[in-house]
Amino acid sequence: MRYFLDISYRGTAFHGWQIQPNAHTVQEEINRALSIILQQDISCLGSGRTDTGVHALQQIAHFDAELSDSLDQLQYRLNGLLPAEVSINSIRPVKPEAHARFDAVRRTYHYHLHRQKDPFKTGVSYFFSRSLEAAPIQEAIGLMKNWKNFQAFSKVHTDVNHFDCDIYEINWQETNEGYVFSVSANRFLRGMIRAMVGTLLEVGQGRLNQTDLKNILESGERSRAGRAVPAEGLFLTEVKYPESIYLDI
Repeated sequence: MRYFLDISYRGTAFHGWQIQPNAHTVQEEINRALSIILQQDISCLGSGRTDTGVHALQQIAHFDAELSDSLDQLQYRLNGLLPAEVSINSIRPVKPEAHARFDAVRRTYHYHLHRQKDPFKTGVSYFFSRSLEAAPIQEAIGLMKNWKNFQAFSKVHTDVNHFDCDIYEINWQETNEGYVFSVSANRFLRGMIRAMVGTLLEVGQGRLNQTDLKNILESGERSRAGRAVPAEGLFLTEVKYPESIYLDI
């Protein structure tokens, strides 16, 4: 039977989600814990990769196994084996053909920035003390929301068939402590969100105007957009699926 794992992790201690040689990854830890408990080789597959240092409030991964324990027992045992930086929030049975990556219809990310130095935000928010103008950022957000091709915000040499993304929601919010950028879409390109935030910071500081931003997006050239902000402020916060893929057992 196939199951979806709902996972949270603090990415500071990991070289991202996906297994890679000579690196400590979240997927590796979960595979190890599942294999020990179920006494067979288990390999889970996530909804998408997150880079080194990126966090997740909700990552979804699927795995196949025949279970003797209840789902509550398996969740308890997994959390006992996994490092403190990783937690299993729930386990749900799904249809055999359900796929954590390909069946996801919406993914949401948040990027956090704080204005005052704060040791308790180290690793989970980006310290950015320079002043920003809100109005041009909001105008830039409107342009991005209605755009389709985001090649200018993608890492180069990525193995994708196209650079189109459907943006469902995008916001820049000022808080008491700093700023939160949030974006929901059907898919994201590698490095896209960190490049978006870096470009918005350029806009907010008056280094880029709306014409510049439009020209950057039309060009598809990553080198013309803003720098990628650090990974530490980025969180995968939600992955949505059609309810029809879940089984009620």
